[in-house]
Amino acid sequence: MTGTTTAADYAWLDEQYENLMQAYCITLIRGLTPEELLRELAAEPGPRITGVDGLCEPSYDDRGAYRLFVGATSVGDWSLMVEFNGYLGVTNEAMIPLSRGRTVVSHFLNVNAVDHFCWYEDGELRLHFEPLFAYYREGTHPDELLEEMRESGFDLIEHDEDDERDYEGLTGASFALAHRITGIRLTPELFASAEFTCGIAPVPHG
Repeated sequence: MTGTTTAADYAWLDEQYENLMQAYCITLIRGLTPEELLRELAAEPGPRITGVDGLCEPSYDDRGAYRLFVGATSVGDWSLMVEFNGYLGVTNEAMIPLSRGRTVVSHFLNVNAVDHFCWYEDGELRLHFEPLFAYYREGTHPDELLEEMRESGFDLIEHDEDDERDYEGLTGASFALAHRITGIRLTPELFASAEFTCGIAPVPHG
């Protein structure tokens, strides 16, 4: 593990990217350029867009069922894929094949407070959990990152259904855990200046 941020380090997301935080999917893929990633996903070519904010409007255009607008940019030897109101990055049928020979880390939240965190490695789902219920984990290595999960800000203790929990903090914890796994820290400067190669990708489903 190479990153050391916590949920508190990502408070800027709610302040500066409120629209994205309402429904998002963030994915980091090692070993593919944005262009290669879009080809792997069989995406139709789209525009080049500067900054995360510019991805919002085209993401909500009518594209029909099982088609999602995605934007990808290079961050070191990783590609960052951002989806407004999307879920391709946590779709096993898409990410398990993509992860063969690679690492893929993704997290997702929708307007109904459904959330997922996924770590794929070399064609297998090593870890999956819902941030709101981080005490229940699945995958081939479900308990490998317990210390990192706690340090990022996840509560690993099961609570009564009536207990109130800090949902916004959990979103930040997802960004922190992704940083710890990948070593890629997402910053306001990156979100504002990144050049995204965009496309419309089909969503495979079983």
